[in-house]
Amino acid sequence: MCGRTSCHLPRDVLTRACAYHDRQGRQRLPEWRDPDKYCPSYNKSPQSSSPVLLSRLHFEKGADSSEQVIIPMRWGLVPSWFKESDPSKLQFNTTNCRSDTILEKQSFKSAGNDASDSPDSKEKVWDNWRLLTMAGIFDCWEPPEGERLYSYSIITVDSCKGLSDIHSRMPAILDGEEAVSKWLDFGEVTTQEALKLIHPIDNITFHPVSQVVNNSRNNTPECLAPADLVTKKEPKTSGSSQRMMQWLATKSPKKEAPGSPKKDESGVPQWSSQFLQKSPLPAKRGATSSLLERWLKQEKEDEPMAKRPHS
Repeated sequence: MCGRTSCHLPRDVLTRACAYHDRQGRQRLPEWRDPDKYCPSYNKSPQSSSPVLLSRLHFEKGADSSEQVIIPMRWGLVPSWFKESDPSKLQFNTTNCRSDTILEKQSFKSAGNDASDSPDSKEKVWDNWRLLTMAGIFDCWEPPEGERLYSYSIITVDSCKGLSDIHSRMPAILDGEEAVSKWLDFGEVTTQEALKLIHPIDNITFHPVSQVVNNSRNNTPECLAPADLVTKKEPKTSGSSQRMMQWLATKSPKKEAPGSPKKDESGVPQWSSQFLQKSPLPAKRGATSSLLERWLKQEKEDEPMAKRPHS
């Protein structure tokens, strides 16, 4: 699966987009933890920080597990048992996690559920495109020195029919508020029940984007703009090729009376037809080959005398 996501919404707008209903049916907005660490971006890559939804019960003992919080996390899970002082020394890739091996791999066994990425119940807090909520797992790593690090991995499944021509895997998408709430509420929903939410879905739209996203330093709306895959850039020609094409276009030979080569006002020889007939080259050469040979001949004639070999 690819290694790019996007979350460029301002923090207050993102909060409203993540509105949910708690166990009592009240509409709520998730609270933030470490909100200053949230950095909106059109082009997020592994090891960057992204907003993640979690159950409040992960942070507060005895809290209602249906209540949700948002916390920025590092993309690329660092297991809590990792002993090195530098996360980059992790010997395996934890950007994504296959759904069929999530319960088997040691690196994911201690992780909890997350979803990447109070007003009155009648108040409309969000009326726009839904967020693409992807199922994931997270962990908290405490280095020998320094502050603890929260990190996550996106769960992947087999691609749906619409995406199978692009890639064999796709993110496990939690389709709707109910699916998100069930995935996060580990206090009431068992792991086996939660895993039933993980499967390919077709309820998505997509479009190609330009290669500008390949550089993670690029952070502009262009990263999300639809790209025209049919458009091709013209190959860049070399200086000598440009001169040849210009000569072919403007200095094509004209038929003249037999005689010696003449020069026009620009100093470029205009060869006569008689001269061409006496050429030792084979008679059945194409027009393009003949023109190319003449151009090469002319290039040699135009060289400074100091560069020519002595006879």
